Parts: sequence; structure tokens; C-alpha cells
Amino acid sequence: MTMKKWVQAFGALLVTLIAFSGLIGLGHSVHAADDSLAKVKSRGVLVMGTSPDYAPYEFIINKDGKNEVVGMDVEVGKAIAKKMGVKLEIKQMDFDSLLVALQTGKVDMVLSAMTPTASRAKSVAFSNVYYKAKQYIIVNKNEKDLYKDKSSFAGKKLGVQTGSLQADIAKSQIPTSTQLGLAKVPDLILALKSHKVDGIVAEDPVASAYVQNDSSLAAIDGKFNLAGDDLGSAIGFPKGATSLVKVANETIAEIKQKNLFPTYLKTAGKDMAGNVQNTSMLHYWSYFAKGVGYTLLITLLAILIGIPIGTLFALMRLAKNKVVHLIAVSYIEFVRGTPLMIQIMFVYFGIGLLVDIPALVAGVIAVSLNSAAYVAEIIRGGIDSIPVGQTEAARSLGLSQRQTMQSVIFPQALKNIWPALGNEFISLIKESSIVSIIGVTDLIYQLKVVQTATYKGVQPIVVAMFLYFIMTFSLSKLLNHYERKMQHDN
Repeated sequence: MTMKKWVQAFGALLVTLIAFSGLIGLGHSVHAADDSLAKVKSRGVLVMGTSPDYAPYEFIINKDGKNEVVGMDVEVGKAIAKKMGVKLEIKQMDFDSLLVALQTGKVDMVLSAMTPTASRAKSVAFSNVYYKAKQYIIVNKNEKDLYKDKSSFAGKKLGVQTGSLQADIAKSQIPTSTQLGLAKVPDLILALKSHKVDGIVAEDPVASAYVQNDSSLAAIDGKFNLAGDDLGSAIGFPKGATSLVKVANETIAEIKQKNLFPTYLKTAGKDMAGNVQNTSMLHYWSYFAKGVGYTLLITLLAILIGIPIGTLFALMRLAKNKVVHLIAVSYIEFVRGTPLMIQIMFVYFGIGLLVDIPALVAGVIAVSLNSAAYVAEIIRGGIDSIPVGQTEAARSLGLSQRQTMQSVIFPQALKNIWPALGNEFISLIKESSIVSIIGVTDLIYQLKVVQTATYKGVQPIVVAMFLYFIMTFSLSKLLNHYERKMQHDN
């Protein structure tokens, strides 16, 4: 392809993306009147977004064989939904995806121990602060005597949750420290135990929860300088949703008047204690089994969808029609040139803004379309590997172009590309783990759930590694069987 055609293709793609961005912006233009509360009441459901890895605010327990999100924030959410006269629906995702979900209409509110910072307030309408807590630093117990407060961590490495208040205050008040930012608190705990960080900045209730359930940890008062009414935890709503904010503020006032927060924390403590009564990995087999099931389902659907689409784009790229060829090249190069994680978020949050797409469906679509681009190149390479004489011989015998491709070229190409296709299928099992960022309960997601529930970092990882190995090894053996069979048929 010439440079001019590449520029034309890139320009067309850029215009398309800009136009799509314009549609998104148009969909979020300022409303003449606030109808946010009316919409929630008409649906009968209030959708709450949260990252359930932050006990005692929000975490997961197994109740009657099913995962259930519980914690203080969930109780607040239930109270708000009750006041509105609707049901509460909880959507789970990574903490740093919550505001995107709010801005794209995936959730009605974010209740996840979020601090109403000035930067967030530019794009989010916050309720009044409903809970304030001190900021502590979690350390390994055998190193507790080395630290007194935040000043002891000058020049040290601190773990913080990505996009959190803790990340901001650690950066501003301990400027000589370095940070390791991770999306999940269990990952930070694992980093602490493996001495990747010297401490973790966390709110008092969170620090207490981990220390009480893990004898190898300790917590010290960081003595951070916290001031202002904007500090603490608040509920995030879309900009302009004043009617929702009003109901939330009324509910928060009632909860404080009745002094219900100590009760909420006490209930959360009981749930946490139930989680750690039996922390053996065997006890959590159903979690891992569910994760394996979803991982295999996503992989299977991605293969079934990706192969036909990939084959189509391979043929389009080999076509003599310049327009068809350009479309195929643009698609393949664009998909291969962007991270799968971004593609998943675009499908779920971007396209999902126009059409409500469930997380699982969005994950399958993104993984399938991503795989199709790689399958297309594999198939194209296989077709190109067949000598031109094969095509000429078939056409001289009276076979049409379609018959030649179907009966002569493609069967030979399939034998050549089978190992490469097999590698792509095996990679799909592992790459599908990225769908956990939008709340799909695949194996990686369930791994995080078990880590949060048991306060164990390494054991769930070992189990997940073993399960991934079983899946990939089994598929590898199956693919090798058919490869030997095809070679034998020669």
C-alpha cells in the first residue's frame, strides 16, 4: 500500500472516531431540566457502581452459594434506593473504571469510598460527605518498630490504590517517596508481603480490617494533614443530576441522625469474620469453578465468532478491489495496533453509551473482534504459502475461483496454519482475563474475589495458575491430535 493510501485510510478512521466522540458529547450535553430521579423511578432500579475489594466499605461474601456484595457502602446504597422506592442493582468493576461508567450512563451513582476531590468534581456531582476516617499506613508487623508516622517513609516506596485520595496525599505529603499504584487492595497487600513496597496508605477501617484478619500485618497512624469539608467519602452522580443528589443528601442526613454507621460497620465486621472462618482454597472451589466456566465460555465464543470474521477479512485483504482491500488492511492494522484492554473499554463504555451492552457481551465482542484481526493475518499467510501453480491447475480443470479456494487452496493452507491458529486459540484463554476490568466474573476476577475474602494473596494466584495451565495444556493436546491427524491424511 502506498503512503498516500495509508494517509487516506488513517484520515478516514480519524474522522470516524471524531464523529463518534461528537455523538458521545452530544449525548451528554446539558439538559434543559433534570430528569435523573424520574428516570430511575420509571425503571424501578437504581444502579450502583462499586469496586468490591475495599472491606469494610464494600467486599464480597458467599451467601447460599452465590457471590454477594456487602459492606457499609452497600447499606448506604440500599437506604437511598429504599427512599426512592426502587430496587438497588450493583455493578462491579475496577475502581479506576467507575467514573467512566458513571459518565457513560452504565451506573446511576458511584458508591465506593470515593473522595470528592476538586478534579473529580469537575465532571461528577457529589453528595455530602457521609463518612470520614483517618489515613493509616499498613506495614509488615515485623517492621512496625521502624516507622512512627508518614515522615518515616521519606525515600521509601508506598503502595496506593490507583486514582485514590491516598495516592494524592502520599504524593503531596511524602514527596520524596515513590509510589506503586495498583487497582486492587489485595494486590497491594501482596506487594507489601513480598517487600515490593514498604507500606500501604489506606483508610482506618480498611487498615483495621486487614490487620485484624492477618497476623503478619500492622497499621500505624500516618498523621497526615487532612482538612476541609471535601475530605472523606461521598457518592458520585452524573453532572446535573441534582434530584438524585438531593435524595442522597437527605438519606445521608437520616443515617447520621439515627447513628447507623456504627451498626453498618458492625454488620460488615461479622461478614468479614464469616469469610475467614475457612480460608482454604478448597472451600472456595465454587468461585474458581465459576471463573473457569466464564473463561472457557468467552474463549469458545471468541473462536466461533473470530474465525469467520477473520476469514472474511483475510479474503478481503487478498481481494483485487482496492476499496475492499483498504477496509481490510485498516481494520487489521488498527486492531493490532491498539491494546485489547482499550478495545474492551471502548465497546463497553463507548459503544455501550449508544446501546446498552451487558459486560459479558461487551467482553465477548471485543475479544472476538481482536482475535479476528490476528486470525485474518494467519489465514492470509497460509493462503499466500500455497504455490500459484495450484490455483492455475485448478482453474485449468474448470473449477471456479470459489471452488478453487474452497476445495484446493484452503484445505492445504489450513494444514500449514494449524499450529499458528492453535497458538491463537491458546492465547485467547489467557487474554480473555482482561475482561475482568469491566466486572465479568472470569477466572482472574474470581481470583481477586478470593483474595479479598480470605486476605490471602499467594494461594489464590497459585490455584489460578494451575487452572490456566490445565486449560491451555488440554487445548494444546487436542490441537496436536488434530494436527497429527491432518499430517497422517497426507
